[in-house]
Amino acid sequence: MEISSYLAARIQLLDRELNRHLPSESTKPHTIHKAMRYSIFAGGKRLRPVLTLAAAEACGGKIADAFPAACAVECIHTYSLIHDDLPCMDDDDLRRGRPTNHKVFGDGIAVLAGDALLTVAFEILAKSKPTKRHPIAAQIADLAHASGSRWLVGGQVADLEGEGRKLGGDDLKYIHRCKTAALLTASIRLGAMSANATPAQVKSLTTFGQSVGLAFQVIDDILDVTQPTEKLGKSAGKDVASQKATYPAVFGLDKSRAEAGRLTRAAHAALKPFGKNADTLRALADYLLAREY
Repeated sequence: MEISSYLAARIQLLDRELNRHLPSESTKPHTIHKAMRYSIFAGGKRLRPVLTLAAAEACGGKIADAFPAACAVECIHTYSLIHDDLPCMDDDDLRRGRPTNHKVFGDGIAVLAGDALLTVAFEILAKSKPTKRHPIAAQIADLAHASGSRWLVGGQVADLEGEGRKLGGDDLKYIHRCKTAALLTASIRLGAMSANATPAQVKSLTTFGQSVGLAFQVIDDILDVTQPTEKLGKSAGKDVASQKATYPAVFGLDKSRAEAGRLTRAAHAALKPFGKNADTLRALADYLLAREY
């Protein structure tokens, strides 16, 4: 599979759907809707919603049925980035190659833009079609659980509290399982649910998501210390400057690269029951391992 062409086509479809679901800039109050759209349409890779669509296809579903879930997870991901960039959090000036939300709209509007994206995510997900095995309430609960204090938010808390401290490997893995892998895994699970996946299929895809989510974060940590700001689209070296616990800091670059490879192999193994139906997911896992920024 030529993954770059696949991604470009899926991103185009997702941007169309996100544009349809989000209030226009002409909707009052104008500023909040401009701020929401500024970050949503900032040129992100759309990794999580693309995985949602690919998981649906792996389970024999239609991507049209997975669009609400895909848009919902992208809204939550973008909200988390807006808040993560705030001065009270990671205090970053760049995201996706341009000024962060609070640099353009101010801290207050940035907080509210994140809040609004978090909220509208569940409004969008509520428009999903229920399936025989997965009612809408179950899908909403799954996303809320992954985004809450036990996982996404909890990971952010542990990340903040870990700054300047010497953390061990278990603490580091906990942060990344919560902060990164949980939402990525939920994205895949929701795609499966939209296709009325069996419990066995959901279980296998959960294992895939957990493995590929951790691999993604390991590579992210590596890129932060090996690539310049111009390639990353965000400030390079921020993790080191903030004295954050990262895989290279705890394990070194060679062991970090080896761990990313091991996790990617584990992700592939989880897809065996799907045969060729999961070829896209396999290609995406390999793409994430090999990415340069």
